[in-house]
Amino acid sequence: MNRKPQIAIFASGNGTNAQQIAEYFAEHQTAEVNIILYNRKEAYVATRAKNLGIEALYFKSKEFYENDAILQLLKSRGVDYIVLAGFLLKVPDYLLEAYPERIINIHPALLPNYGGKGMFGMHVHEAVIANHEKQSGITIHIIDNRYDCGTTLFQAHCTIAPEDSADDLAAKIHLLEKAYYPPVIEAFILGTPMPKEQNN
Repeated sequence: MNRKPQIAIFASGNGTNAQQIAEYFAEHQTAEVNIILYNRKEAYVATRAKNLGIEALYFKSKEFYENDAILQLLKSRGVDYIVLAGFLLKVPDYLLEAYPERIINIHPALLPNYGGKGMFGMHVHEAVIANHEKQSGITIHIIDNRYDCGTTLFQAHCTIAPEDSADDLAAKIHLLEKAYYPPVIEAFILGTPMPKEQNN
């Protein structure tokens, strides 16, 4: 039997996307979430990992940049791909070099708009609403050494109503993340066509 591709998820917060990805692959059996790594001690993603029966490991941000212990851990566990799920640290060069074109991220806007340092979570949605945009969406991309750049794999869109608040937009984005992030990761790993965007 062929070995399933192994995924490490990096997260910083609640872990909603991490859980959805893990549950998706548990059901589809095309790849496996091997470990979840997180850089905030209080991050709820650790509880989600425990409930899913997936090992979770906390690391200090300083250690992430000063040594390659994380890389050695990933290699020892046979990790093939890294998936960022609400992970707020910039990925160091040693990981980019060890996993070229194999680190995937999701951004809660239509890049190249509303990307860059400091543009994450509600900061993005507040900026989009403040500029009276008529649409937003998600961008799933391969990362490089710049914030929110790299090769775009997939985008999905949502309409913004004039009365929508940043919270309303966040709820729409969460639905897109749930619908598309796991199957896009799967398509990328398997080398199959990306899912088609459904009309919203």
